[in-house]
Amino acid sequence: MTPLTEVDGRRLALSNLHKVLHPVTGTTKGEVLHYYATVGAAILPHLRDRPVSFLRYPDGPDGQLFFTKNPPPGTPSWVTTTPVPRSEDPGARQVVIQDLASLMWASNLVVEFHTPQWRTSSPAVADRLVLDLDPGPPATVVECCRVALHLRERLAADGLEAFAKTSGSKGLHLLVPVEPTPSAQVSAYARQLAVEAEAALPKLVVHRMAKALRPGKVFVDHSQNAAAKTTATPYTLRARARPAVSAPVTWEEVEDGAHRAATPEALVLLMDDITPRLERYGDLLAPLFEPGRAGRLP
Repeated sequence: MTPLTEVDGRRLALSNLHKVLHPVTGTTKGEVLHYYATVGAAILPHLRDRPVSFLRYPDGPDGQLFFTKNPPPGTPSWVTTTPVPRSEDPGARQVVIQDLASLMWASNLVVEFHTPQWRTSSPAVADRLVLDLDPGPPATVVECCRVALHLRERLAADGLEAFAKTSGSKGLHLLVPVEPTPSAQVSAYARQLAVEAEAALPKLVVHRMAKALRPGKVFVDHSQNAAAKTTATPYTLRARARPAVSAPVTWEEVEDGAHRAATPEALVLLMDDITPRLERYGDLLAPLFEPGRAGRLP
């Protein structure tokens, strides 16, 4: 029988709790669900009021992976959805994760959570800027840390404050709270930052996606600021052999990671690392929501 549980007054059927989803560590679906229940207070502010896209991996990272924006079949009536007009489907809707019950329902589907830089109340008007630092082998997160420190200073020169998190894969994400600004304008500014970074650090940075340009360099991906694009939500697990999390890090950790003697493993944060970090630091990305922290683009 599929076990039933109650979350905030909602009854949920949780399935296949013993299935191994992350093979290297033997992490089961039940442990994944426990993770999301434990970090719900941290992840929910980053999900609320943003249409969510799911990367589903129901049989683990070695099984079928598929990306979906539409509400999955069987979505309960109490899960919030919102209209998100798309050129190919003007009547499209997407799920919005507003509460713990919805979070646990979605987690039972086995998903990565991906969200845009805007809220449902203001489609295509961003309240944050994102830069995805993606290393091309043999470059690693160590090189990403060096680029992140450069971009932090560059953003500060424009009066903007950056916060860092691991991508949960190979690199880093920089998040910047901004006053509500059309996504197209944020995209243009982010591209300018990437072009400038390549000019300043030509042996380390590339601003174009072409694979031939990327070996040994850090691709500063500015494209995720487009209204139609999304980024891995803070605290989401990623579909990897180990239960890696896209988790916030301190600037001290980034500085340590930039040293030549640093190892890429130092900035790999797994599921079991997150609760102790929350107990120590709280949510390092909480300032994204603080009044007065958002900057104005030049």
